[in-house]
Amino acid sequence: MTDRDPLYRRHRFPAEIIAHAVWLYFRFPLSLRMVEDLLAARGIIVSHQTVRLWAEKFGRHFAKDIRRRSSGQLGDKWHLDEVVISIRGKKHWLWRAVDQDGFVLEVLVQSRRNAKAAKRLMRKLLKGQGRSPRVMITDKLRSYAAAKREIMPGVEHRSHKGLNNRAENSHQPVRRRERIMKRFKSQRHLQRFVSIHDPIANLFHIPRHDIPSNHYRELRSAAMNLWAKIARA
Repeated sequence: MTDRDPLYRRHRFPAEIIAHAVWLYFRFPLSLRMVEDLLAARGIIVSHQTVRLWAEKFGRHFAKDIRRRSSGQLGDKWHLDEVVISIRGKKHWLWRAVDQDGFVLEVLVQSRRNAKAAKRLMRKLLKGQGRSPRVMITDKLRSYAAAKREIMPGVEHRSHKGLNNRAENSHQPVRRRERIMKRFKSQRHLQRFVSIHDPIANLFHIPRHDIPSNHYRELRSAAMNLWAKIARA
């Protein structure tokens, strides 16, 4: 594809440049100004505000395509966890579900940490995945058990903090971005960011520690080729 693709209509820069800027911003813990500098080093002069607009418009489109392609292909063992994030001095909770391989299934920002919030996450999970899990793993927060009894009564539930490290570790990339971005500006801003960031992270999530280096490079190349196809660049 070229920049004449309808997706990039009325944009002055070629599709390859826009897609590369969006990839840099969501693939690595970079600020908008850092992406601006990286592009400038290649002779591409664009403001960080333009990068922000690209990230929101095209990132949302790319993330939607990635979610569609991965629908029904992720694991059947769900790890659920929540972490507190302060926005303008007020506590919010980032609820997240990942599968047994560390792929993010769903992420939801809420102002409460209770059974109602847990139910909302589970309903969104079931709608997005189109099926129930084989087993659900959480920490000892009682809200999960209360929500599961109503939403997924037949699913096995293991509640143990030591079993849920995979979900807890999945919060780290967003924590790094929070520091780089000097905190998120609003609940909507955080939800918009993670809804784009996590599907793109899934595309490039390769378990490097347990595969040979040549296989890792093959998987990375395949991920880059799929990204180029999704970005139409």
